[in-house]
Amino acid sequence: MLTPTHRREPDNAQDRVRLRNAVAAAKKQLEEDPAVSRDRRTEVSRELDRALAEIDLTYAEDGLAIFAAPGEHQVWTLSRSVPERVVLSDTFLTRNLVAAQAAERPFWVLSVAADRVKLWSGGADRVVEEHLGGFPLDRPAEDFDPERQERIGDAPSTFRDEGTRRFLRDADAAMGRVLRAHPRPLYVTGPEPALSLFDEAGALAADAVLVPHGGLAHGTAEAVWQAVRPVLEDEARGQVEAVARELDAARGRKDFAAGVDELWESAHTGRVRLLAVEEHFKVTMRDDGEHLLPAADGDLDAREDIVDEIVEQCLETGADVRFVPDGALGDADGIAGVLRY
Repeated sequence: MLTPTHRREPDNAQDRVRLRNAVAAAKKQLEEDPAVSRDRRTEVSRELDRALAEIDLTYAEDGLAIFAAPGEHQVWTLSRSVPERVVLSDTFLTRNLVAAQAAERPFWVLSVAADRVKLWSGGADRVVEEHLGGFPLDRPAEDFDPERQERIGDAPSTFRDEGTRRFLRDADAAMGRVLRAHPRPLYVTGPEPALSLFDEAGALAADAVLVPHGGLAHGTAEAVWQAVRPVLEDEARGQVEAVARELDAARGRKDFAAGVDELWESAHTGRVRLLAVEEHFKVTMRDDGEHLLPAADGDLDAREDIVDEIVEQCLETGADVRFVPDGALGDADGIAGVLRY
């Protein structure tokens, strides 16, 4: 079961009602499906009630995924919007979890200045300060003259003394320990002189993305997010373009596949190396034993989102699954792949 939620007032006032309505709709669907036995219906309904009792919408994000089966239930909060859906199937359909994880792509932001280095943890649409690995690091007062700072950043002369070099070298070593324990992409913000010295003094800058922007070591999470957001958006566009190039190259090599029928078969034989799916692509099909044929939602033999099943099968066989904006795949009709052979 999927239902959208909201982080803030006044939109979140509707979430509790929508959630209860979604659970009621799920129970009604269970009752109306003749393939579900009475005992199964009772067990799944009980698990839905238990899941509902556990949910605290105070900490809601952008969506909820609730999985319920006889003897178990799971509740997942998602940092991306989801459609309102109830699906009965013999497996949990996890496409939205996979998409949310791919979009979340956690990263680190290290904001450097001559007197302070602050660590931020980033996700899909925000950063928050992280107290980990000794961060934030503050330079000892006796080793730093604040009068040498400019109001909007650090004076260039500040980054020519050995004390600053030593401080940033220590920050580089501390961040290296964090990365070894929690590997993520790293973005480093700071004024140009600070970034240059950080590069010279340590080893991390070579593999990090440098974002010239001063003042963030003393700034807010929102200011840091606004500084790194354009960089992240450029990278996301580049990743979509890279997927498009790989699909085009596959066409030329004749190892390209498109459409749910072809990819369903290729996924089950483990042939898919890269699967690209448009964000909101959904189709209901039925299996006639040889091919997938279009079906209507609610048909007794329908697979309500065959795309989820293709995604899961590809993940099980080690394929790289990418979600791209709607329309990005052109004439591939929402789903395309590169085959291994």
